[in-house]
This record gives sequence, C-alpha cells and structure tokens, in this order.
Amino acid sequence: MRNVGVFVLAAAIAVTLSGCGTEDTPAATTASPTSTTSTFVDRTGEVPTDAGPKSGAASPGAALTVTDIRIVREQGFDRVVYTLGGSGTPGWQVGYTDRAVQDGSGRSVEVAGESILEVRILGSAYPFDSVVPPYAGPDPVTDPAAPGITGVYKSLVYEGVTQSFIGVGAARPPFAVTALADPPRVVVDIAVQ
Repeated sequence: MRNVGVFVLAAAIAVTLSGCGTEDTPAATTASPTSTTSTFVDRTGEVPTDAGPKSGAASPGAALTVTDIRIVREQGFDRVVYTLGGSGTPGWQVGYTDRAVQDGSGRSVEVAGESILEVRILGSAYPFDSVVPPYAGPDPVTDPAAPGITGVYKSLVYEGVTQSFIGVGAARPPFAVTALADPPRVVVDIAVQ
C-alpha cells in the first residue's frame, strides 16, 4: 500500500513538472481573449471602423502617470499615444462628447475641430503618488503631419482618472483604443476621412 502512495506522489510531480518550460522549450501559453471593449495586444495597423464608445479595465492597484503624448500619422488613420510611467496596466473609457468639461472643476475646455473625443485613462495616479515626472510638454499637442487631429488637450488627473480631449477635424470618425506594454501606453487610432 505504501508503494501505491509513493507511485501516486511521483506521478503527480511528473505531471506538474511536464508543464514547466526550460531554456530550450518554453512552457505552453494561451492567448488572452480580446473583445471590442478591452484589448491588450499590439495594434494590427487596421483602419478603425467603429465610432462607438470603448472601454477597458485597469489592473488592480494600477498607479500610472502620463509622461508623454505623441501624435503619429499612419496609413488610413492618425494615432495618439499616451505614454505612462508607474506600475500596473492602464484601463480606459473613450468616446465622443459634445462639450469638453474638466472632471472635478466643471470648467469648459476650448477644443478646436469638428468633434471632441474624450479620453479617460483609468488606473491613474498623481505624480507624487506614482513618483514619475508628469508630461510637461505643450498644451495642446499638435502635429502638422497628422492634420486629422487638431490637438490633444489638458491631461489632468482627478480621482484615479487622467482626462484628456482630442480635437478631431472630421465629424465623429471611427476610432480604436488599445493598451501596450513596456512602457505602458494607451493608443487611440482615429480613421482619416
């Protein structure tokens, strides 16, 4: 009877170890599922086709601060990249709004363009909490090479959310949102019409 117990223990150890990787053979991994509301994979470069609101959840305990904002022209769309410092994975809520109004103060923000895309980065922290220097560049951020974006405005933190507005030169074109890692980034791709 004792031999049966030893055999069962040895078999359990063998099954457990067979799933571990070595330097020569990586352990099997499964791909994370994706959806229209939360995507944590690299963008494929496809032109966005949906103008509806998008959202994705931040990782528990995320404490991120916007450190840079860039605008890039791609084939068929313009891209806004919010680079983040701190810890965790960002979440987001992005959608069109009729007026740009700051969280907390209720102040209106003048945004140039035909449409206003509100970007809310979840899992944000004040710079003194994340110990990361915040973005200190121009407001608004513009790039003549991407004329579909009239500017990226007011990256402000309030109650764990960074709020920003993107001025868009067209009437509510389709957009896509993704999060990238190393460093953490929230990427907003806006179709050029």
